[in-house]
Amino acid sequence: MKSLSEFRVGDTFRAERACDPYRPLYYAAVSGDYNPIHIDPEAGRRAGRDGVILHGLCTFSWLAEACAGYFDHPRRVAKLEARFARPVAVGDTVRFEGRCERVEGRRVRVLVTVVNQRGEEVLKNAAAEGVIGEGGRP
Repeated sequence: MKSLSEFRVGDTFRAERACDPYRPLYYAAVSGDYNPIHIDPEAGRRAGRDGVILHGLCTFSWLAEACAGYFDHPRRVAKLEARFARPVAVGDTVRFEGRCERVEGRRVRVLVTVVNQRGEEVLKNAAAEGVIGEGGRP
């Protein structure tokens, strides 16, 4: 596991997730959010979309996963923030590009750009803070 001394301002990371046709259904099942816009293509079209859209909190959980990967352990993620900017549709690929902005004490802050395959931001002002323990422990 990465130790605190291995985190440096300017470090970058990248992750990518694809929204397959089943992702909104899976997320509806585990979250209990069966809003028709997430599971019924016709409801999505009535809302002005091409079909269903992914739950915003699923996109947010992908942000958490990307940051946990950079921090090298999910328990190190202490804070996440982002503003929902654009829905993710089935077939979209979401790219997370992070940059370490600050290392202060045991805290590491990263800023993350979150865009779809067209370069459109799906989350704005995304950032995470990790707390790194002694000797690399969470």
